[in-house]
Amino acid sequence: MRVVSLVPSLTEAIARSAPGALVGATDWCTHPADLDVTRVGGTKNPKLDRITALAPDLVIANEEENREPDLAALREAGLEVLVTEVRDVPQAFRELARVVEACGVHRPRWLDEAEESWSVLTPPARRRSAVVPIWRRPWMVLGRDTFAGDVLSRLGVDHVCSGHEDRYPRVPLEELRAAAPDLVVLPDEPYRFTPEDGPEAFPGLPCALVSGRHLTWYGPSLAEAPRALGEALRAARR
Repeated sequence: MRVVSLVPSLTEAIARSAPGALVGATDWCTHPADLDVTRVGGTKNPKLDRITALAPDLVIANEEENREPDLAALREAGLEVLVTEVRDVPQAFRELARVVEACGVHRPRWLDEAEESWSVLTPPARRRSAVVPIWRRPWMVLGRDTFAGDVLSRLGVDHVCSGHEDRYPRVPLEELRAAAPDLVVLPDEPYRFTPEDGPEAFPGLPCALVSGRHLTWYGPSLAEAPRALGEALRAARR
């Protein structure tokens, strides 16, 4: 199999499951760190001519991360495109199994371990509410029907904009503060929030700085995500 991946988390999953199958990946595919394949541009602006020149048997994409016109163009060029949809943790496991199978390999051990790590979670003693920004200037947050929102919910954190009509709404900072959440969850991607960039906007609120890879990626990182995110959430203090 010759595979091009346009989704960073799925790139990592394929690299772990089908070594040697990947021939192309996006510029944002950072895991594994030693991945040595042709880079084909960004998730939103892939270089279609570079992808077709690689003559892949399969292109892996995602309905949220990649644009339909790009995927349509690849299909018109005669390439097979597998498009995933991931809105919650169970769906992530189903789609990962589908991707691995499409790459022609058996179900990997890491996928079983990841699924097990989420099946044995202990219910939290109490649930907390949170604002979860993913961007600033303008401020954007998690809204309805998101994978990251489901991840947090399973860890006992309900984000305050989960009922918003948009999946990633722009919300003025004043409204986010007025929602009076128990804490603020600040991932390091897509916007790179840091101790010096983000918490100062929410004075008086505990802030959990978390790994975006653990919060938003669906791949091998799912195995360690409950522990890593749980530790970061517990460490948040007023």
